[in-house]
Amino acid sequence: MSFRTSHSSPSLILDDVRGAQKMLAGVARTTPLEGSRHLSALVGAPVHLKCENLQRTGSFKLRGAYVRISGLRPEEKAAGVVAASAGNHAQGVALASSLQGVRSTVFMPVGAPLPKVAATREYGAEVRLHGQVVDETLAAAQEYARETGAVFIHPFDHLDIIAGQGTVGLEILEQCPEVRTIVVGIGGGGLAAGIGVAVKALRPDVRVIGVQAEAAAAYPPSLAAGRPLTVDTAATMADGIKVGRPGDVTFDLVREAVDEVRTVSEDALSSALLLCLERAKQVVEPAGASPVAALLSAPEAFAGRGPVVAVLSGGNVDPLLMQRILRHGMTAAGRYLSLRLRLSDRPGALATLLGVLSRLDANVLDVAHVRTNPRLGLTEVEVEVHLETKGPEHCAEVAAALGEEGYAVIG
Repeated sequence: MSFRTSHSSPSLILDDVRGAQKMLAGVARTTPLEGSRHLSALVGAPVHLKCENLQRTGSFKLRGAYVRISGLRPEEKAAGVVAASAGNHAQGVALASSLQGVRSTVFMPVGAPLPKVAATREYGAEVRLHGQVVDETLAAAQEYARETGAVFIHPFDHLDIIAGQGTVGLEILEQCPEVRTIVVGIGGGGLAAGIGVAVKALRPDVRVIGVQAEAAAAYPPSLAAGRPLTVDTAATMADGIKVGRPGDVTFDLVREAVDEVRTVSEDALSSALLLCLERAKQVVEPAGASPVAALLSAPEAFAGRGPVVAVLSGGNVDPLLMQRILRHGMTAAGRYLSLRLRLSDRPGALATLLGVLSRLDANVLDVAHVRTNPRLGLTEVEVEVHLETKGPEHCAEVAAALGEEGYAVIG
């Protein structure tokens, strides 16, 4: 699904972005731009991946945090900084503060993934776990700022943050001067606004496309209304872009500098993450894979508009979540098949079924064998099998072959 925006000249802070790029020299990495033959063939135009998942701390967030903290007055730095985040912003603030000798306190939700909590501490922040959801964590961090005088570092809604994130756009123009379309995930809008401002000021012909998860898409209704709106967000695997309201600063810049905002499904997100891992050999979190999800969902929308650069904004994903998402992605790609069958309750019946599946080259992952159920006849058993297949066509072949072998597939 797509929603159009309108824009005027956003050149007001281009100098800020250029200044941020100089400030970040030797601090943030110039992340690589990798070509994707698979996506290029799908879209019918060259597609490149801007690998911010390989940035220090695993995401683009270091850029904005470092610029924001660098701009503090000496007395503000002496008071320390505070932030609230479930992951990427936390790590960006922690490292940016440590590099500048500034004390940092980061509030994280009680249920934040342990690897992200550990990494934030290792980067030098004092971590305080508070609240079950980010809104509660945010309130605690703001209260801490009021009580202690620490400077609250907003994750996206500040011009210094946006300028820092905009350096990604300058790098893209340097690495791919012929670029015609840039696709970037949108949560609060800091990255998309920064890239849009930098790119549109230098190359107004380049299209900047924002991407949100369907379950947490605050920008489409806000753009339609002409002002930031708060929306109810549902659960989404792309927690890095799950923001219920655009920022006041970022909204205006996104409206000016982003041409279009598209939304993607959970299936598309999981398929994109799987593709990044298998084809591009990139570990990417779901939010970071959202631009790839947009390409997979509607490749025709980008045909003739290449080269296309998709920004992989982060790679901090909990291993347990990655395991679940990969299975979801393989299911969405038609590479898992779950079947329920009824067999005769006789010795060797299950072994015979497994032999048939082996001949069909379907890999059995799980088997559930039910012998007591009111639905079953006296001489029947029910078997549920979960299979790994080679794709949708192979799934159809397996199901058809089981029917030809006389098996009753009931689900």
